Amino acid sequence: MRNNHPITMLCEIFEVSTSGFYDWDRRRSKPGPRAVEDLALTQRITFLHAESRQTYGSPRIVGELRAQGSRHGRNRVARLMKSCGLYGRQRRRHRVHTTDSNHDHPIAPNRLAEAPATTAPDQIWVADITYVDTAEGWLYLAAVMDLHSRRIVGWAMSSAIDSALVLSALSMAVLHRRPPTGLIFHSDRGVQYAASNFRAALQAAGLIPSMSRRGNCYDNAAMESFWSTLKLELVYRRIFATRKQARADLFDFIEVFYNRNRHHTALGGLSPALFETKKP
Repeated sequence: MRNNHPITMLCEIFEVSTSGFYDWDRRRSKPGPRAVEDLALTQRITFLHAESRQTYGSPRIVGELRAQGSRHGRNRVARLMKSCGLYGRQRRRHRVHTTDSNHDHPIAPNRLAEAPATTAPDQIWVADITYVDTAEGWLYLAAVMDLHSRRIVGWAMSSAIDSALVLSALSMAVLHRRPPTGLIFHSDRGVQYAASNFRAALQAAGLIPSMSRRGNCYDNAAMESFWSTLKLELVYRRIFATRKQARADLFDFIEVFYNRNRHHTALGGLSPALFETKKP
């Protein structure tokens, strides 16, 4: 309206003073302190979200801000994230069967259930296998995690889900960590972990085998949690054209992001690598 009619005429019609209108217009065009603070906070939120590889939702962003000395309510952070189209990891449900426990190999007892809580790294390792979909077919990933620090200490990838896959992950862990004799190695009852060549490798390294109860994923909850993180923060956010592309992204996620940079709630907000350097 003001573009088509003189301001003085409009003020006369609406019975307001010209000076009063200009004062209101000046105050309206100048953002208030809250708006200025929201703008600065939005910039920080955007940076933290990008640094997390677009995976952190409002709870983790609030945690990051508090770690930096800033206290902002979760509702406010969630509102600003929504206004910018920033979201955390998104769930997707799809499952491939990776555990074949119908075999005649020996089954180790569940030593994890009776073991005391860890006090340092390399006391208990847990292991499992998962899958990644690519346009070329499935890529299987075997990983070994240190239960104390949640660090992935060994991993291997293959288009075949066999004992060679888990042997490669174990070999990497043993080579880089040099574990002490008596370390508990916990896995599911899958044929890959029960095979004679894998049991021989555990014995040669001085590791004690332990296996979950049949069909009970809670016996290996730490690995299940890691797979969930991997899927929600990487796999479900990508479309892999080739296994080679998936391998490169998985390597980057595990070694560059997860082990060294991703903040872990179970570790007091530290990354696994940083947690291992923390003095008791």
